[in-house]
Amino acid sequence: MATGTRAGSRVAVFAKAPIPGEVKTHLIPALGEQGAAALHRALVTRAIETAAEAAIGPVGLWCAPDAGDLFFRECSRRFGVTLIAQGEGDLGARMQRALAAMLSSAARALLVGSDVPAMTPDYLRAADAALAQGYDAVLGPAEDGGYVLIGLRRVVPDLFEHVRWSEPDVLAVTRTRIARLGWRHLELPTLWDLDRPEDLKRERVRELIHSGPMAPRGPTRA
Repeated sequence: MATGTRAGSRVAVFAKAPIPGEVKTHLIPALGEQGAAALHRALVTRAIETAAEAAIGPVGLWCAPDAGDLFFRECSRRFGVTLIAQGEGDLGARMQRALAAMLSSAARALLVGSDVPAMTPDYLRAADAALAQGYDAVLGPAEDGGYVLIGLRRVVPDLFEHVRWSEPDVLAVTRTRIARLGWRHLELPTLWDLDRPEDLKRERVRELIHSGPMAPRGPTRA
């Protein structure tokens, strides 16, 4: 699609199906398989609510391993989000695919994870505003050396190929590649994502643990 026909923003929330034993595995010793899955559901719900409240554009829930989980269907019913399967490949390939799909019909695309309780609607609005002001990319740094948000006005494979996504140099590698492209980018304040047992002591996580979405549920597959 020609650049002149694209306008506005799209937001992608990346999420795994909340299958007990397969999500938030580092937290299973503290919460158990059901508890970790319940916390994951609460995190995904919060991420969708945050993206919707930001009101910067349509929100898509990009689902793994596919969009068939009953929880995903419930999210679509409750929040009106579009469900899209992430597809095959490593995290980089799936992120590139999502961003390219959004930018085929929008001028700006934002992608966030589902495990960032500290993310706010204003954070997303700031990212979108940076792109609207002419920055080529915007990053939301994570405490662990990765990033919790990436926003782009265009996509190139070099940003996502051959990146060791589990290593603490993801943000540094991405910065270097953006600089090599000659792009202007903005970094937002650093946030944390919930993946370690010590994160359970943070206030926002305690709020989630004691909220309704944490209630255990039965099987989630259709």
